Amino acid sequence: MSQQTPSTTVSDADIAKAADRLYAAIEAGVPCEPVRDLIGETDLVAAYKVQNQVNARKQAAGAKVVGRKIGLTSKAVQEQLGVGQPDLGVLFEDMDFPNGGDIPMSRLIQPKIEGEVGFVLGKDLIEGELDKAQVRDAIEYAVAALEICDSRVENWDIRFGDTVADNASSGVYVLGTERRTLAEVEPVDVEMTMSVDGREVSTGNGAACLGDPIEAVVWLAQTARELGQPLLAGQVILSGALGPMATVAAGETVTVTVSGLGTVSARFVEGNNA
Repeated sequence: MSQQTPSTTVSDADIAKAADRLYAAIEAGVPCEPVRDLIGETDLVAAYKVQNQVNARKQAAGAKVVGRKIGLTSKAVQEQLGVGQPDLGVLFEDMDFPNGGDIPMSRLIQPKIEGEVGFVLGKDLIEGELDKAQVRDAIEYAVAALEICDSRVENWDIRFGDTVADNASSGVYVLGTERRTLAEVEPVDVEMTMSVDGREVSTGNGAACLGDPIEAVVWLAQTARELGQPLLAGQVILSGALGPMATVAAGETVTVTVSGLGTVSARFVEGNNA
């Protein structure tokens, strides 16, 4: 049975204008106005077209895709933005920073931090049902992850269309070094604590991420395939926040602890990404 291809009423010209606006913000390091005036607040097709155009420009400039991130996994955040589903963004090689290393604030515009479970795939997720059993089998290992979200939209004044178009408000990320198979740790059962300079700023658990981080990856695998960009072996997957976002400033050190997966940390510093 053929599936009807989703469509949009947003013109190609307005999609291009939205992509231009976001890409200019990326290049200048200065936030821009929201793009919902051009593509609407909830037009999924238009928003992903903008995201694809912006990401294509990054790739044309040499950026290499290494994975995906899932956003809006919290029901509270979904309600805030008036949507009933998560979104996805692309991870590029230059977003990856080492555990315990420095992250230059010049790389970011208005960062916010999240503690998550990260996964690395050992198998492609292209064929088949892409159900929970298949996704679990495809995951090579899990790690603690620190995602630094960022928004090119001024003051984080976003609706669903804005964040999708803006690569799901992606910034950079850090993966822990303790790798565990799903035989060794059950992601739905993990507990997460995030601190800034030793001060607790967020707590949560695996069930806070769409009920189970594995279910988040199931959604991602199916959606990515529908969008024509299926998940591949070797890719990094950031499965979504386990607790509330927090802000971070230069000079601060962030530490995320995930039970069964250890800790991951980074220090935020002034200066250039040299």
